[in-house]
Amino acid sequence: MEPKTFESFFECWLVEQNRYLQELVAVSQQRQSSSDEQSLSLLVRRVLEHYEHYYKAKARWGKKDVLSMLSPSWISRFEDAFLWIGGWRPSMAFHLLYSKSGIQLEDQLDELIRGLGRGDLGDLSPNQMWRINELQVRTIREEKEMNEKMATHQETVADSSMVELSNMVSEMMRRGEEVEKSEVESAMELKEEGLKEVLQRADELRLRTLRAVIDILNPIQGVHFLIAAAELHLRIHEWGKQRDDKYHHHHQNITEDINNYQQPQ
Repeated sequence: MEPKTFESFFECWLVEQNRYLQELVAVSQQRQSSSDEQSLSLLVRRVLEHYEHYYKAKARWGKKDVLSMLSPSWISRFEDAFLWIGGWRPSMAFHLLYSKSGIQLEDQLDELIRGLGRGDLGDLSPNQMWRINELQVRTIREEKEMNEKMATHQETVADSSMVELSNMVSEMMRRGEEVEKSEVESAMELKEEGLKEVLQRADELRLRTLRAVIDILNPIQGVHFLIAAAELHLRIHEWGKQRDDKYHHHHQNITEDINNYQQPQ
């Protein structure tokens, strides 16, 4: 049974993401052999399908209420400050990959000097690095195109049709006449349709980037990348919510102090 709101869906999806994270961590801590690659690939595929499930659900709810998808109330203010068209910026996948690769490379430096490696993100080959760089260049170019598309659509809020409608409604209000709400609703809905298209393309780029990165990595590297992605997402969401709770508690105390304050007689 599908949840009634995207927020309830999101909360269930987070629980599932945490469950997948535990499974990924468990297999990453085992000594792998070449015969394990198939099982690792299947696990990576399942996790990718979990992300695909998220974006399919987001697309369905986005058609009903695109504004909520662009300004979600179910995430923290900290997360909201870093949103890019209603989600994570696709190029962040590469920063995450490079950061985790550097950490794992440093962690196994002694083993690498002795000609040993763990096969994780610290062992990216020159060919993999070249393919990742090529993908990053393409992704950044697509991001810029999306930025321009979003900016162009945002500017239509002040186009001649909207200014004319605003002027007409203002004149009617000054004369005390009843405003025809259907015209206003039609204009607003038209702008929202454009936002739906931009959001859909942004989400497609996010998912396509994730798939492409995983395609470059071998199965165990894919496991480590998905661990880093899930950990970062879950921890930032958790930390952001904690900061929001602290902020609301602080301001609630201030409000109570003001209400309890009595002016001197």
